Amino acid sequence: METHQLPMNIVFCVNSLGLMGLGSTITSLVRNCSNSSRLKIWFFCSELTTTDKSNITYLLNSEHFKGTTEFIDLNVKDTFGHLNPLHQDWTAYGRLLIPEIINDEYALYLDADLIIELDILQLSTVNSNKILSAVHEGPVCLALDNHLFIKKLNWDPTTPYFNSGVLLFNIEQWAKCNTSFNLKEISKSYSAHLVSHDQTLLNALCAGEFNQLSQEFNTSWPPNKPAPDTYDKCIIHFIGSPKPWDISGRIIHNSYNIWLQYNTNFWNNEYGKLSSQKLIRTWYIRKSILKNLKHKFFNMLTNN
Repeated sequence: METHQLPMNIVFCVNSLGLMGLGSTITSLVRNCSNSSRLKIWFFCSELTTTDKSNITYLLNSEHFKGTTEFIDLNVKDTFGHLNPLHQDWTAYGRLLIPEIINDEYALYLDADLIIELDILQLSTVNSNKILSAVHEGPVCLALDNHLFIKKLNWDPTTPYFNSGVLLFNIEQWAKCNTSFNLKEISKSYSAHLVSHDQTLLNALCAGEFNQLSQEFNTSWPPNKPAPDTYDKCIIHFIGSPKPWDISGRIIHNSYNIWLQYNTNFWNNEYGKLSSQKLIRTWYIRKSILKNLKHKFFNMLTNN
C-alpha cells in the first residue's frame, strides 16, 4: 500500500463538556505514536475559550508532541441546527464539515472518548476509493436507527453498518461523488429519523459501501462490561453512558483505571471539577446510570 503524504490529518470535534475525555484521548494518541512529527491535529471547536485552547496546547507540549495543530472555531448549530441534537448539543455534526475545511487527500476523525493503545500511523497506509473507511459494527438490523434504513430506505437488513467514532475520510473521493450535496438532501428528507445523529447520516450516505477497517481500530467498551480481549492493542471506544469520567463512572465503568493512567494531573485539575454542565449531563444520562448500576450490583451478588 502507498503511504499518504505528510502530514497525517487528525480531527477532533469538541465542546467544553467533551474536554474531560479529550485529554486522555490526546495523551494516549501521542504516547503511542511512533513519530508524532508526522501528525497535524485539527480541533474543530464549539465555543471553546482561549484558555481551553491554551490548555490543549500545553498538554500536547508536556507530552512532547512534535507535530502541528490548528484550531478552527465552528458554530455547528448554524449549519445543522435543524437536525436532531444529542442532549441539546450539535457538536458531533462538525465532523461532516471535514471535507469542506481540510484541503488534503485524507483526514482521520477521532471521537473524544477514545483511548488509543496502538500507533495511529498504522492508519496512514490505508488506501481506498470509498468516501469513508470505518469499522463494521454489525448488520443494520441491529442498529438503533434501523427503522430509517429498513422501512424508509428499503435496505437489506444485513447491510453493513459502522460506528462513527473513528472515520477515515477520503476527501478527494468525497468531492468527486458530490457527497456534501447528497448529505444535505438526505438531512432534509429524513431529519426526523436521525436517531444516531451524524452517524445515521453518514451510514445513509454510504448505504453499506464503506471500506471496512480492522476491528482493532474501533473496539467498543460499554459501561459495566469486561475488558475486550485486545484492549491494550487497539483503539478503545467508550460507547454509551456513563463514560469513565462521568459522575458515577468510577463506580460503574470497568475501564476507569485504564482511562485514569492517561488522565494527567494537569488535565484533571483543569477539567475534573464538578460543574453545572456535568450535573446537567448526569440528568440527561440518568436512566443509563441507573440501568448500569443495577447490572453492576446484580453481577456482584451473583458472583458472590
